[in-house]
Amino acid sequence: MKKKMNQYLSNLKIESSGEIISFRKYPTDYTLTTHTKEECEDLLKENLENLSCLQDKFYANKRYSLLIVLQGMDAAGKDGIISHVMRGMNPEGIKVSGFKTPSSTELSHDYFWRHYKELPARGEIGIFNRSHYENVLITKVHPEMILNENIPYVQDLGDINDRFWKKRYRQIRKFEQNLIENGTIILKFYLHLSKQEQKKRFLERIENPDKNWKFSMADISERGYWSDYQCAYEHAVSETSTKKAPWFIIPADNKWFARFAVGTIITRHIEDLKLEYPVLSKEQVTELEQMKSYLQAEK
Repeated sequence: MKKKMNQYLSNLKIESSGEIISFRKYPTDYTLTTHTKEECEDLLKENLENLSCLQDKFYANKRYSLLIVLQGMDAAGKDGIISHVMRGMNPEGIKVSGFKTPSSTELSHDYFWRHYKELPARGEIGIFNRSHYENVLITKVHPEMILNENIPYVQDLGDINDRFWKKRYRQIRKFEQNLIENGTIILKFYLHLSKQEQKKRFLERIENPDKNWKFSMADISERGYWSDYQCAYEHAVSETSTKKAPWFIIPADNKWFARFAVGTIITRHIEDLKLEYPVLSKEQVTELEQMKSYLQAEK
């Protein structure tokens, strides 16, 4: 049973094949019957306890940093994953960054600039709630936004063509490769939500006064571009999923499974590092013994 779940999670990983994938081949809901909701929630609890210990070693080593990218349509569950998967971890080693519409200052730099500033340091786990991928997602659906970047070789919408997007995908791959070569582990999760489930969650936000604040008319406006966004995501995932910076397509119609899947995948990747606590030098051990003797001698 455990073997089937491991295989199921492995199949969520996108291998670069040079072809554009179709999300129609990927279910939005959990299809495996070997594990119930309750079993997955229990397993997630175990994983989070393990993740807390792993994070302590990760932070102590300060050899690697971990960048988690969360992308998905509105109401896909990004906030819920952050709050559930990261609970129990030391907040000192966690950095969560969200990216809204770029400011005039941010637009006066290259589009990676504001993301560079939020990257996790060695020993830290960084979470991008939306990310540099917005520059090939919302901007691809609304290419007029690119004109605000004042790029020298883009004079009008006619310049924002297939060649432009190919160049931007290449830039993203290079950006991530540079991070990887300097010790950053990158895990990218696309929360694959159905249009029907999004409608259900939007209605819940409207009908529940405690969730009204989460609803925006812009959400409904962007919902009208659903097919365009699916196409933009298919191209972005296909063009930028690499062996060292893979994308995982997470079925997101079931919140409990999405949280379990993301938490499990993160835990396994940190486990694979086989980290141990740093070994002290002889000088450091001697110094500790001296401190111990000093404290014990205190009255």
